[in-house]
Amino acid sequence: MDAKQKITELIDAKKEQFIAAADRIWGTPETRFATTESVKPFLEILEKEGFTVETGLANMEHSFVATYGSGNPVIGILAEYDALGNLSQVADLGEQKAEHEGGNGHGCGHNLLGTGALAGAVGIKDLMEQEELTGTIKLFGCPAEESGYGKAFMARDGVFDCLDVALAWHPMDTSMAWGLSSLAVYQIYYNFKGRSAHAAAAPEQGRSALDAAELMNIGVQFLREHIIDEGRVHYAFMDAGGESANVVQPTASLYYFIRAPKLDQAEAIYKRVNKIAEGAALMTETELEIVFDSACANYLPNQAMTTAMYENLKEFGDLNLTKEDQEYSQRYYDSLDDATKAGLITRARQMNPTASEEEIQRLGTLPVLDQIGPLAFSNATSGSTDVGDVSWVCPTAQVLIGCEPQGTPPHSWQWVANGKSSVAHKGLLAAGKTIATTAYDLLTNPELVEKAKAEHQVTVGGQKYQSAIPADVMPK
Repeated sequence: MDAKQKITELIDAKKEQFIAAADRIWGTPETRFATTESVKPFLEILEKEGFTVETGLANMEHSFVATYGSGNPVIGILAEYDALGNLSQVADLGEQKAEHEGGNGHGCGHNLLGTGALAGAVGIKDLMEQEELTGTIKLFGCPAEESGYGKAFMARDGVFDCLDVALAWHPMDTSMAWGLSSLAVYQIYYNFKGRSAHAAAAPEQGRSALDAAELMNIGVQFLREHIIDEGRVHYAFMDAGGESANVVQPTASLYYFIRAPKLDQAEAIYKRVNKIAEGAALMTETELEIVFDSACANYLPNQAMTTAMYENLKEFGDLNLTKEDQEYSQRYYDSLDDATKAGLITRARQMNPTASEEEIQRLGTLPVLDQIGPLAFSNATSGSTDVGDVSWVCPTAQVLIGCEPQGTPPHSWQWVANGKSSVAHKGLLAAGKTIATTAYDLLTNPELVEKAKAEHQVTVGGQKYQSAIPADVMPK
């Protein structure tokens, strides 16, 4: 038996602890940096498995790094475990229904993401013990990927500077190597303060913070015509000034996400949005406070490492889906609208240009896709991730594992409902095997590490990583 087959057996031998951890984290969904319960299964398993664990990295109480081994190469594996607000959902149900009204939910599969990374770290550690391999494995526990960007704070503080390379993965509705970039993003609070007054008896004495917030939003709508096509600007009201229409609202607060393919482009849009906010405050004679929350960089896929990881994905990323798995997932496919279902047929045709029409129809209507997409690299961008900051520090690769119902999007009730299923569990184990076998390649092939490093230097063009988060901004 070769070493990689040993890895899969080692992970399978301990799969129940990883599955139990994933389900436990699903049951305690926590957001941003407040992952008090979600981090506990990691710490318990890592201590039992003989890793040296350090907590509280980069001023984040619930972050950690678990280390095994010594010497080079130093391989980082990235784990996440935060959830999303207002995405509570009853498990395994084929319709949207909150388990706890207004509660949190794992709508991006981070209960799987973190434990899949954990499985990979334990799997390669067990093989290193058996084969007496040299090198260092570091599993990083990273809170607040969804909002707040724990890895960006960790990168700012030099936590990843010790790494030669880094590996990651993400649940998705299709399996493939991640050959795309991502959007850089700034997150900012705009807090307006006015003066309350009776809205009918003395409106002239009031200064409406809500008016200021609404004027700011209108100004940003006009700005959209004058930013780059790839730019994205989103906002939410955090405070609308109260519930009484008979009071001139004295406070209002907006939370803005500003995205662009590159950090300097996001910075340029951010400065223009600030001017609009200042103008809105001037028009309404209110006070403005701009509070920088966080930021993350665009992702740089390392082709040398991603190609190596893709080869392992093809060999060890099979979910071995059963008829029962597909029947279970049918409930989520059935929840999709006709346009989305038609789009899946189009995607199947694009991914399989030489396939028969019968096979295209089969692939496009499967509740869970049972194929691995082709390897491709592109300058296109999709979403945002704080893995981007790690990728500026060292060569980074990641894969997607198709353990979510086909056609369903991240941040959806379907992903939460699916989070404790057999399909989800098979996904985290496939991810662990893909990560661990890629780590083995890096441990035993110094040429691959050097090739990845050389490519990374070309990609960053000699630029040294510099965080967009100001030095005085702390995780909160």
